Amino acid sequence: ALALNGRDCSTQRRFQKIFEEGPPTIAPKDVFRQMELSAQRLTQSIGYIGAGTVEYLYNAASNKYFFLELNPRLQVEHPVTEGITGVNLPSVQLQVAMGIALYRIPEIREFFGENPTSAEPIDFMKQNYRYPTNHVIAARITAENPDEGFKPTSGKIERVKFQSTNKVWGYFSVGANGGIHEFADSQFGHLFASGRTREEARKALVLALKEIDVRGDIRTTVEYLIKLLETKEFKDNTIDTSWLDGLIREKSISVLVDPQTVALSAAVYKAHSHVLTHTKDFIESLSKGQTSLQSLPSMLSFPVEVTYDSVKYSFAAKLMGPNYFLLRINGQTISARIREQPDKSLLCNISGNSFQLFGHVEPLGLRMKINGATVMIPTVYNPSELRSDVTGKIVRFLQQDRDFVEKDEPYVEVEAMKMIMAFKATESGVIRHNLSPGSIISAGDLVASLTLKDPTKVKQISTFSDRLQSVPAAPSLTGAEAAEAIRLALDGYEQEAEVAL
Repeated sequence: ALALNGRDCSTQRRFQKIFEEGPPTIAPKDVFRQMELSAQRLTQSIGYIGAGTVEYLYNAASNKYFFLELNPRLQVEHPVTEGITGVNLPSVQLQVAMGIALYRIPEIREFFGENPTSAEPIDFMKQNYRYPTNHVIAARITAENPDEGFKPTSGKIERVKFQSTNKVWGYFSVGANGGIHEFADSQFGHLFASGRTREEARKALVLALKEIDVRGDIRTTVEYLIKLLETKEFKDNTIDTSWLDGLIREKSISVLVDPQTVALSAAVYKAHSHVLTHTKDFIESLSKGQTSLQSLPSMLSFPVEVTYDSVKYSFAAKLMGPNYFLLRINGQTISARIREQPDKSLLCNISGNSFQLFGHVEPLGLRMKINGATVMIPTVYNPSELRSDVTGKIVRFLQQDRDFVEKDEPYVEVEAMKMIMAFKATESGVIRHNLSPGSIISAGDLVASLTLKDPTKVKQISTFSDRLQSVPAAPSLTGAEAAEAIRLALDGYEQEAEVAL
C-alpha cells in the first residue's frame, strides 16, 4: 500500500465539502507522514485492493490526529491528488485490477523519484516520495441559494460560461438548455486551481470564479465562494470544520448592493421588458390585420414600481428613442441607454454610469444580476401566506392544522434534492395547511396560511420620497445629444425639442 500525499477538506457545510486542497499545510510534515503510514498499515491489515480515501480529524492545538473513516472509492476531488502527484488515479485503479504491482507503474515510480522504466521493488513504508512543489484548491459549484441558508434550487439552465486556463481546470455536468431536477444532487460543476503556492492557487481560483456565468432558474454559490476565499481566516488557513457553518449561522458573509442601485437597475430592466412585450403584441396585432393604435401611448409612457428592502420606488418611464428611456422619480430625471446582448443581458449607461444587467422572473420575484452580483427582488406577498421557495415534496407538517406557530419556528419539512429541510414561519399566528404530506410543490406554491397573532407587527412598506444618491446631476446637452434629440423628435418620439434647439 502506498499513500499519495493528502487533501485538506476543512471548509465544510453540513458535512459536505466546499473547498478541498492539497497538500495539507496545517499539519507538520512529520505528523502528516505518520498519518500516511497509519493509513497504509490499515489498508494492508484488511487486505484492501484498489483506491481508497482514509480520513482523519486533526487537532492543531494538540498536534494529534484521530481516525474518522475509510472511503473505499475515489472521491470527486481526486484531481487535487492527481494535480500534486502527477499520478492518474483511475488509470492506476485499472492497472491494479489487471494485477500490475504498484512499484511497476511508471507514474508511481516517477512520484518516488525512481526510473519509470525500471522494475526494482520500492518499499513504500520506508521510502519517501518527492514532496509536491505546487498547491491545488478545488471548489464545488452547486445549485444552492446562499441567501436562504444554502437551500437547493432546481430548474432549467439557459447558459453555462466557463473557459479553462493553464492554471484552472473545470468541468460541468450540465450545459445550455439543460437543467437540474429536484431529485438530483445539487453539485453540477467543479473547479481545480493550481499554483506554486497556496496563495497563488487561491488567487487563481478567485479569478476563475469571477469568470463563471450561469443563467437560468437555479441559484449558485459562486459569488459566496469568492467572498469565502477573500476572508482573512481562509487566507491565513486558520479554519476548521465548524468555520463555514458558523459564518452561515451568523450571516457574516454577504454580497451587498446599494438598495437604491438595485431599485434603479430593476426599474430600467422592467421598462425595457415592458416595451419589448408591448412591441411584440403590437406586431402580432398588425399581422392579424388589427391596425388600432390605442396601445401605443402605454408603450411610450408608463409607470414602473419596484419594492425592495421594504421601500417602494415609484418611477415614471418614458421611451425617448430606440432603447433610450427617461425615468423620473420625486422630481429627479435619470436617462438610461440600453444595448441588449445576444445572451439577453443588458449593457446600460444610466446617467453616465455603466451597468451590466440580467433579469429572470421567478415565481417569488425578480432575480437580478447587477454587475455580477445577484439580488432577489421578491414579490410583495401577504405575510399571512407561507410559500415554498424550492421545488420538492412535503414530508410532514410539524404542527397540527389550526395549531399556533411562533415566528421563525419550523412548520413543515420538505424533501428537495436529496435533503430534508424545514421551512420557518415568517410571523406568529394560527396555521392552516393548504396542502397535505406527499404533495409535490414548486417555488411560489402556497403551503400554509396564517391568522396573524398581531397584524400591527407586520413590517410595513414605506414610499421612497428622496433623491437617488447614486445618480449624478444631469449635465447640459452636448451638441451631438441635441442633434440626436431633434432627430428623434422628427421620428415621432416625444422630446424636449426647444431645449435641444
